[in-house]
Amino acid sequence: MKVLHVPFTYHPGAVGGTEVYVESLARRLQQRQVSAIIAAPGKETASYDHAGLAVRRFALLDEVNDIRDLYGEGDVKASQEFAKILDEERPDILHMHAFTRGVSLLLAREARRRGIKVVFTYHTPTVSCQRGTLMRWGKEVCDGRLNVQDCSACSLQALGLSKMNALVLGRTPTVIGRLAGAANLSGGAWTALRMTELVHLRHSAFQALMRESDQVVALCSWVKELLFRNGVPREKVVVSRHGLQQFTEETDTQPAPVTTDPLRIAFLGRLDRTKGADVLIRALSSLPEAKIELHLYGIIQDGPGAEYRRQLEKLAGNDPRIRFLPAVPSNRIISLLRSYHVLAVPSRWLETGPLVVLEAFAAGTPVIGSNLGGIAELIENEVNGILVETDSVEMWRQVLRRCGEDKTLIERLRRGIRSPKGMDAVAGEMLRIYSALLEVNQSHN
Repeated sequence: MKVLHVPFTYHPGAVGGTEVYVESLARRLQQRQVSAIIAAPGKETASYDHAGLAVRRFALLDEVNDIRDLYGEGDVKASQEFAKILDEERPDILHMHAFTRGVSLLLAREARRRGIKVVFTYHTPTVSCQRGTLMRWGKEVCDGRLNVQDCSACSLQALGLSKMNALVLGRTPTVIGRLAGAANLSGGAWTALRMTELVHLRHSAFQALMRESDQVVALCSWVKELLFRNGVPREKVVVSRHGLQQFTEETDTQPAPVTTDPLRIAFLGRLDRTKGADVLIRALSSLPEAKIELHLYGIIQDGPGAEYRRQLEKLAGNDPRIRFLPAVPSNRIISLLRSYHVLAVPSRWLETGPLVVLEAFAAGTPVIGSNLGGIAELIENEVNGILVETDSVEMWRQVLRRCGEDKTLIERLRRGIRSPKGMDAVAGEMLRIYSALLEVNQSHN
C-alpha cells in the first residue's frame, strides 16, 4: 500500500502541529510496511529526502491574478504539477491534511480521476471558517454552520469593519460580487462588496471537497459535530484523536520541584494572535511582584508572525521574568517541558488538539488552557490542569497568582495526569481506514 500525504507545508521550512502530526504518522505507517510519501506546495517543484522520508514539492502560480482563486477550487498550476506526482508515484490513497489555494479541491479531483481513494483530515478551523477561528465576531464560539450572510459579515468584521457595516455588507447579493469581478474590480471597498460572492465560492469548494473525500477524519468531537451540521454523511466521518510521538531520546531531566520559586511557565507554539500569547504577557505584567517566569518558545511562519513577535516584545517591555526563546525541535519538547511547572495554552480559536498538550502530559506537566474546543476536551479541570475563560486577562491573572502561591496545587495536578494516546494507535486507526477503502474499491472492480 502506498499513501501520499499532503500538508500545508513541510521541512525544511517552518512547520506547525499539522506537519509534526503528518511526519509522525508517515513514520509509523512505514513501520507497518506502508509506503508513505509527503507532498506539499512550494516555491518550485522539487524532490528530496528529509530524515528518511521521501518529499515531493509542487509549485504554485507566482501571482494571484483573480481574487476568486484564493476562495474557489484552487491553484491550477499546483494541480497540474500535483497530477504529475500522482502519475509518477501512483499512490493507493491520497490523504489531504490541509485545504488552501495549493492543497485544494482540484488535487482531490485529480486523484479521483485516477481511481485513487481520498481521505481528508480536518486539522484547523481554517478548513471551513473564513475568519479562521470559529469565533463569531471574535468573541463567541461558532457552531460552524455555513451561511453566506453570517460568515461574510463575520469575515468583514475581522478585516476591520464595524459590526453594523459588516452586517449590512453581509447581505449583499452574490451577483453583485460577480459583476464587480467581471469588471475586474478588487481591493479595498470592492473586495468588501464582493465578500458574499467570495464566501459563497469558499463554501461551495469546501462542500465539494467533502463530497470528493471517501473518508473525513475528525481529530476531536467538535469537528465531528461541525461536519454533521454541514451535511457530511455520518458514515463518512470517523473520529481519531491526536496521538503523541514516542521518542527514543533518553533524558535525565527531572520535574521542576514544586517547592521552589519562581513558578516556571512555558508557552510553545506559533506566534499568531489566535494562539493568545499576548494574554499571558498582559496577565503576568499585572502581577509585578509575583515570582513567576514565562518563557515563550515561538514559531514564526510568516511576516504577520514576525510582527506579532514585535508586539509581544513591546508588551513585555523590560520585564526580566518574560523571555523569548527559539522554537524547540519536536524531539526535545517533552524533555523541555519536564523542567517547567506548567504549560500555558491561551488559544483564542478552536484547536483540534493541540499536540503540545499531549506532550505536556507525557512530561507529567499540568496544563492551563482556554476552555475552548479541543483544549477543553483534553483537560479535566482541576484534575490534570485548569481551564480558563477564553481571552480573559483577568481570569489568567487569577490563575497565575493561584499557581504561584499554592505549590500543592501543582503537585495535585501532576498526580491527575494520565499517559496520552500514542501515534502508533493513530497509525493503526488510519491503516484500518485505508484498508477498508481499498477493500471496497476491489469489490467494485
